[in-house]
Amino acid sequence: MTPVPPAANQPYRLPPPLFDARCRACWMTLAVAVLVVASFATLDLQWAQFLSPGALRSMGRFIAEFFPPDTSPAFLRKVALGTWETLAMSALGTMLAAALGLALALPASRLHEADAARLRAATRFVLNMLRSIPELVWAALLLISAGLGPFAGTLALAVHTAGVLGRLFAEAIENAPPGPAAALRAQGVGNGRIFLYATLPQVLPQLASYTLYRWENNIRAAAVLGVVGAGGLGQLLAFHMGLFHMGKTATILGAMLALVALVDALSYAARRLMTR
Repeated sequence: MTPVPPAANQPYRLPPPLFDARCRACWMTLAVAVLVVASFATLDLQWAQFLSPGALRSMGRFIAEFFPPDTSPAFLRKVALGTWETLAMSALGTMLAAALGLALALPASRLHEADAARLRAATRFVLNMLRSIPELVWAALLLISAGLGPFAGTLALAVHTAGVLGRLFAEAIENAPPGPAAALRAQGVGNGRIFLYATLPQVLPQLASYTLYRWENNIRAAAVLGVVGAGGLGQLLAFHMGLFHMGKTATILGAMLALVALVDALSYAARRLMTR
């Protein structure tokens, strides 16, 4: 007798319908699609004017003014100093934000099902407040007390990024596999040691990945913070672009591009090393 393949004994199943009234994801997708259509309908998007020959010629003339970039040694030294300031601001601000975010993530997360987490709502409100205020506003506020320079920019990055990382860290801690922590808790181990020996080793690669990603974002943010006098490349950019020194502006933009590419490569290499 010829053996029957296992698949032949299984009943045939029709593919799921494209839209099912009981599918929450389907309703969510439909709501997002309606929101996108409504956005296009309510915004006054001047596509014809944007793509008109006159607008394209104006943009071409503006871009042509950036060439040739200023490559004089004196200005390149100034740009190199601004690049180092921007890099230092982003690195120090991210490090402070990671420490503050982790400190706030612990009371903002529920460590196990029986955890009352009495400070969870209040701490999450603080995290929402920290990250809802843009870095430019934080920098403008801190400039009053810290004065002009990179110190205010570093603090602004740290405060805003702490709100972002604190929320991400709290979600990672709550979603950690509960098995190792439950085993230690059954042996009477305290919450502090449970976090250090069970929860933290599981979520540490994820926390480091979040921190490196925010460092990449803070490079761009640090360049923008210089516009309000927080030092670095942004301050050079605001000064020379305000005076229509387009050659110098092109050099500063090139330094920003190189710095972002460098940090992106370093972050990618660090994440690869952690996942091996």
